[in-house]
Amino acid sequence: MSFFSEITPQQRLDKAVIGIWEHPKYTSIAGTMMVGERSVSNTIPTACTNGRDEWYGEQLIEAVTDPELRFVVLHENRHKIYRHMKVYEELWKAFPRLANKAMDYVINLEISDENTDGFAKMPTGDYAGLLDERFRGKTVQEVFDTLEEEGDDRDPIGRGSGTTGDQNTAVGFDDHDFAGAGELTEAEEKEVELEIDQALRQGQIAAGKLGASGGLGVDKLLEPKIDWRDVLREFVQSTCAGKDFSTWSKPNRRYIGSDIYMPSTLSEQVRELVLAVDTSGSVADCVHYFLSEIAGICKAVRPECVRLIYWDHMVQKEEVYSTLDLEDLPKSTSPKGGGGTQIEPVCGYLKNNRIEPQAVIVFTDGYLGGSWGKWDHPVLWCVLNNKDAKPNNGKVLHINPLDIY
Repeated sequence: MSFFSEITPQQRLDKAVIGIWEHPKYTSIAGTMMVGERSVSNTIPTACTNGRDEWYGEQLIEAVTDPELRFVVLHENRHKIYRHMKVYEELWKAFPRLANKAMDYVINLEISDENTDGFAKMPTGDYAGLLDERFRGKTVQEVFDTLEEEGDDRDPIGRGSGTTGDQNTAVGFDDHDFAGAGELTEAEEKEVELEIDQALRQGQIAAGKLGASGGLGVDKLLEPKIDWRDVLREFVQSTCAGKDFSTWSKPNRRYIGSDIYMPSTLSEQVRELVLAVDTSGSVADCVHYFLSEIAGICKAVRPECVRLIYWDHMVQKEEVYSTLDLEDLPKSTSPKGGGGTQIEPVCGYLKNNRIEPQAVIVFTDGYLGGSWGKWDHPVLWCVLNNKDAKPNNGKVLHINPLDIY
C-alpha cells in the first residue's frame, strides 16, 4: 500500500500546487499556476499539458514523493509558460520523440538548478526524467539538433520525455499533448497567452516587493528561451507549406548542417514569399544576417520565387529570386533606402501589382510613421530591438539585436 494512500491523488496534487504557490522563490510564477484546469486521470500513465490544461495520472501521483510531484507540476507549468505546444507544434508533428526530449532536457535542467535546496526533485526509478549537463544553457532547437546528429531518432513515433540512456525500462513522467493543443481555437490560444503574460508581470511586481529572495527573475520567463530562428522557420514552414506535415519522414540530410529540418519533398509547391525589409535605422546593420537565415529556410521550402522589397517611406527597390538563386540572395542583394518609415506603401505596392504571396515577412525596427497597414496575406513582423512595437495584425516576433549574429 502506498504511503500516501490516506489522501486522494487529487488532494496530493492540490497540495503540491499550493506548496509551489506559497514558496517565496516561486512568487513570480504563482499566478501562472491558476491558468487552465488541472486534474487527475486514470487513463494516462504519466502527466501532460495541452498548453492550457494539465492532466496527471493516478499511478504517477501515487508512485512519486512530494518533492518529485512538485517537480512534475513545475515541469508542466514551464511548458505552458514557454508556449512549447504552440512554438514547436510543427517540429513535434514531424519528429515527436526528439521534439519531446529536447523540450524536456531544457526544462528539467532549469528546474533542477532552481531547487538545490531539495524543494523539488527530479523523479527517479520508473518515472525518471531527462537530465544532461551538456545541454545547460541550450535552446530546444539546439538540443534537438544535437540529438538528431547523434542518431537519437530510432523511434520517430515514440512517447514524451522518455528516459536517459541507461534507463531504458523507465516510462518517464511527462507527455506533451500537442493534439489537444491543436484543438484550442486561435481565440483560446491568445487568451491563454494573455493570461500567462499578465500573471508573470503581476508576479514580477509581487516578487520585487519581497526583495532578492522573492522570485526566479521573471524576465527570463517573459522572454522564453526560444531562438528567433525557430519561430521564423515555424512560420515559413506552417504558412507556406499549408501545415501539411503528416507525410514527413526523415529530414533531408543535405540541410542538417544548416540547422534546417525539412522533408526531402513537399506535397505542394510554395508559390511566392515576400520579404519586406525596412532600410531605416538599426535594421540596415542586420539585413544580411537576417536574409541568410531566410535563404536557408527557403532552400528547403523551395518557393517558386522570393520577392525582396526594400522600403522606408516608400518602396525603394524590388528584387526577385527563383529557387535556384536563393543561395546567392544574402551576397547578391543590395539594400536601398534609409529615409522615414511607413509600411502602407508596401501594402499598396502588392495590391497595385497584383502580387499574391502565400506569406509576407516584414523585417523592421517597428518605429513606423503611420499605421501597421492592411494585409490580405499572412504576415510575420520580425521586430528588431523594440519591445514596445505591437502590430495590430499578423504575428509578431521580437528579436534582440545581440541574438541575430
